[in-house]
Amino acid sequence: MIALNRRTKIFLCKEPTDMRSSYDSLFNKAKTVLSKDPFSGHLFLFVNRTRSSCKCLYYDGTGLVIISKRLERGRFSKINSLYKKEIVLTEAEFGLFFEGSNLEKRFIESPREIKKKSDVSNNINKELQISP
Repeated sequence: MIALNRRTKIFLCKEPTDMRSSYDSLFNKAKTVLSKDPFSGHLFLFVNRTRSSCKCLYYDGTGLVIISKRLERGRFSKINSLYKKEIVLTEAEFGLFFEGSNLEKRFIESPREIKKKSDVSNNINKELQISP
């Protein structure tokens, strides 16, 4: 069983991965391409060239675990290989990605922050302005 928490990072490999890869190949790719320690307890996500299949490599403290998924219809979300920084997904984003949802616009359509003043601060300001 995979126990993801807020501290677990999900690193997405931008390079297409051969889905015939197994423990050693994925371990090596996490170490060399992503420059991360596969024994860290973080999850490493690899997608094939056609984006129809993905594999996850995870160390649970007792051994390496591979989770594999092939979509029956559709494709996994497109990954921008030109993005220079590493791609780290949240647990929620990983869940959506694993279901085949489109994450291409994940930063564009985020709601804007609404800044409100509380009534308490308005009342205090009014009381301070009223001085005999």
